[in-house]
Amino acid sequence: MRTLVTGGVRSGKSRHAESLLGDHALVTYVAPGPLPNPDTDPEWAERVRRHQKQRPAQWRTIESTDLVAALASADGTVLIDCLGTWVTALIDDLNGWDRPQSDWRVAFDASVDAALVALAQTEGDVVVVTNEVGWGVVPEHASGRLFRDLLGTVNQRWASTSDEVHLVVSGRVVRL
Repeated sequence: MRTLVTGGVRSGKSRHAESLLGDHALVTYVAPGPLPNPDTDPEWAERVRRHQKQRPAQWRTIESTDLVAALASADGTVLIDCLGTWVTALIDDLNGWDRPQSDWRVAFDASVDAALVALAQTEGDVVVVTNEVGWGVVPEHASGRLFRDLLGTVNQRWASTSDEVHLVVSGRVVRL
């Protein structure tokens, strides 16, 4: 079963995704974004620490921007949280914030393609969390538009490979 869970910031989407896996004994939790630096962003580092503490102790955690490798090494059921941080990490890795898309977009798309292939090869259930950028507040500047456009496209591609899509709004779930 492949499930994409989407919603706005603080909507409850991560909690919902975790609840979907409550009866699974073996879960690999993949955090595919850059690791927070407590010196430069202590609030984000604290948020990540709280999330780590809330996870069941038997869950295995992989924190890596290499989503393909993380999926290849995952055992059992997989929870990926979240595609938004992964897209940000890809843009960072490709130095895409300040370059024309034509210079790096092919590499970005190849990374998305490779992740979708790795997803298809994953044997267990997979739940993927992402931010819904269609309704979200995204700054109206070049970087905000770039992020919204890329994540929106990634969300559509992942949704097309999913058996279910769940939209979480204010902690309430709508199955699409």
